[in-house]
Amino acid sequence: MRQSYIAGVGHYVPTRVVTNAELEPVMNTSDAWIQERTGIKERRWFEEGTDTTANMGANAARKAMEMAGVAPNDVQMIVFATLSPDYFFPGSGVLMQRELGITNNCPALDVRNQCSGFIYALSVADQFIRTGMYDTVLVVGSEIHSSGLDKSPEGRTVSVIFGDGAGSVLLRNSTQEGQGILSTHLYSQGEHAEELIVKEPGSNRADRLQYVLDNPQDLYPYMNGQTVFKNAVVRFPQVIKEALDQNGMEASDIDMLIPHQANLRITQFVQQKMGLSDDKVYSNIQRYGNTTAASVPIALSEAVQEGKIKRGDLVCMAAFGSGFTWASALLKF
Repeated sequence: MRQSYIAGVGHYVPTRVVTNAELEPVMNTSDAWIQERTGIKERRWFEEGTDTTANMGANAARKAMEMAGVAPNDVQMIVFATLSPDYFFPGSGVLMQRELGITNNCPALDVRNQCSGFIYALSVADQFIRTGMYDTVLVVGSEIHSSGLDKSPEGRTVSVIFGDGAGSVLLRNSTQEGQGILSTHLYSQGEHAEELIVKEPGSNRADRLQYVLDNPQDLYPYMNGQTVFKNAVVRFPQVIKEALDQNGMEASDIDMLIPHQANLRITQFVQQKMGLSDDKVYSNIQRYGNTTAASVPIALSEAVQEGKIKRGDLVCMAAFGSGFTWASALLKF
């Protein structure tokens, strides 16, 4: 039976480091306040003229392709997850295709599932390989949040959380039983759509551009943090357990859990709920903040780079975010 496996991983983060201390005077906040509520110490923000959503994705993708020994024109499909595309249209997938010099006219699909975007994209890519349509698929999560944040005291509860970056995996076909992606699990609950949202510029207004000019504050993200937290700590364990149950495994079988880096308190709650030791849960939110669709692949790439994930390890990835959407993937790396 055809099955996809991760042949290569890679990540890229901008060089600009923004510490909590740098945010204190502009947001009327403090390092202690931010760390207590989120666990974040610093994040990366892009440099205008240097970083774009597409070229950050390309930088991460090159590393994944190099690890997998895959040339640009060997890529048969691109699945690009982002909530912060370079243009309103076209999507960043085709821009990255151009950046990478892929000239074989392979399809490029953009996925807009916010914090769950990378696992949704991974699942899409996995299905294309399982069905035999493609053998080599590039999956990328890339985000630039910092250019769309309210950097004032009014926006601090949201703006201190987010950072910029990109991560990528190169999926290939494997016929080796028990290797690769064992299962993926995707969910959404649209009744909570407005609890975590960037509403404008909405296409359902007769003159959306004029509305934004008159109401610029509506361009900033809104989050009902309490509601998000309460739902996340329920959905994370549920979707992880579902993946384990489907494959006849227990939490104790997990070698590494890579949760979406939303909030360190959420990760710690899930870790305790699943009964996992510190060495079996990877967190880098302290350094990067929440990079939404990029957070899981950045963490995966770093964990591999640091030798914390080896070939044959059982890895579980899980995410929860705007939509609400949530997802998990269980795989033998």
